[in-house]
Amino acid sequence: MIRELVGGSRLQIAFTWQGKQCRELLPPGPINKGSILYAANLRAEIRRKIDDGTFEYAAYFPDSSRARTEQDRELTMEKLLDRQLSIYKRQVENGHMSKSTYQGYRKSILSKRMQRWDGMHPAEVTPSLLRDWISEMDLTTKAIRNLLVPFRSVLEDALNDEIIEFNPFERIALVKLIRQTAKASDYVVQPFTQAERMTILDACRTDERPTFLFWFNTGLRPGELQALEWEHIDWERRVARIVQNQVAGVIKGPKTAAGKREVDLNDEAMQALRDQLAISGDRGKRVWLNTVTLAPWTTDAQVRKTAWLPLMARAGIPYRNPYQIRHTYASTQLTAGANPWYVAQQLGHEDVEMVFRTYGKFIREDYQRPKTLPGSV
Repeated sequence: MIRELVGGSRLQIAFTWQGKQCRELLPPGPINKGSILYAANLRAEIRRKIDDGTFEYAAYFPDSSRARTEQDRELTMEKLLDRQLSIYKRQVENGHMSKSTYQGYRKSILSKRMQRWDGMHPAEVTPSLLRDWISEMDLTTKAIRNLLVPFRSVLEDALNDEIIEFNPFERIALVKLIRQTAKASDYVVQPFTQAERMTILDACRTDERPTFLFWFNTGLRPGELQALEWEHIDWERRVARIVQNQVAGVIKGPKTAAGKREVDLNDEAMQALRDQLAISGDRGKRVWLNTVTLAPWTTDAQVRKTAWLPLMARAGIPYRNPYQIRHTYASTQLTAGANPWYVAQQLGHEDVEMVFRTYGKFIREDYQRPKTLPGSV
């Protein structure tokens, strides 16, 4: 048939698809015997494919609202999550995401928990199903939030693309839900005692003792220790400038502004550096090297497996992970009466709250905050 529109006459074909009457306009063009014959043949072809069950609306009318509806039905959560993973991969290639962050998202997307949504259209992710899913995770708050990051991104994009009418996350009290259902972290801050510290250092081989002596006296994060370069040491001022971090083999800047800082070096830390000069001073930029290969450390796992595990075995001390060295530095400083605000700065924390929360029992009583402020009722 011919439709008279404001922009001119257009040919339109009609057919029945999935029990519904459909009318689609053909592209603008002259209307003559040839175009009318083309329209008739196209209609016949479409009807034949509908009868055969091979008709795909989007293949013939990609701009039609019916085509978008058909395509939307094929967009399952696993397909959208897989697409999101591809986006993250491109961000890594473009330098906008670290490899470690990508690996974390990849682990979440490919996890067994995420399979809960396989085969489901985003519109089927209801607030009630979402609440049940989060409630049953039995994970720590941090683990739950990490798992939800790519999931939320997929639903936000689906809303923006009008695949769904609303985002189910907007209809749940997420913060309250996580607080009520997350399990407590089983990680325990367990600093080494002075006796244990000395036992560990005595068990060090000569070539690895400077590393752990320095670490115990600076409390650096593992990645900060790995990334430290000789040019970052100010020998006269006795400070180490912490300006970069290493995560999964990638050198980058500190995650927060507070992470970029100067760490004071006491006598033991300075002695460790002098001893290390003979080991790595002429082997490149890095201060601390893998004592087996004399190459720069690349990952936390490498430090743990190559140096820390054998050292703990030789020391005969029940195993705690090497991050406890950082906790030992903080607790030792606070027990000795160091100002908590100073310790927070040395650790690279954005504020002192984490120091009070994590190391409160090591802080001297005169630094503890009063339970009630002066003048309060």
